[in-house]
Amino acid sequence: MGRGRQKAKQTKVARQLKYYSPETDYKSLERELGHSGTSYDPPERDSSDEDDDGYGGWASGSSR
Repeated sequence: MGRGRQKAKQTKVARQLKYYSPETDYKSLERELGHSGTSYDPPERDSSDEDDDGYGGWASGSSR
């Protein structure tokens, strides 16, 4: 098989893979991951973490 035919075949396969979109079975995915079906609730951030980023005093010009 010449290089031109080989490249054309690779391009065809790559295009098929790029645009192939199978139906997603979300129920099966949940079972596989062991998800209980509850929504994700991110943890609360402590407000003291937001204030102590190391730039607060520098930006306002005051020293700590």
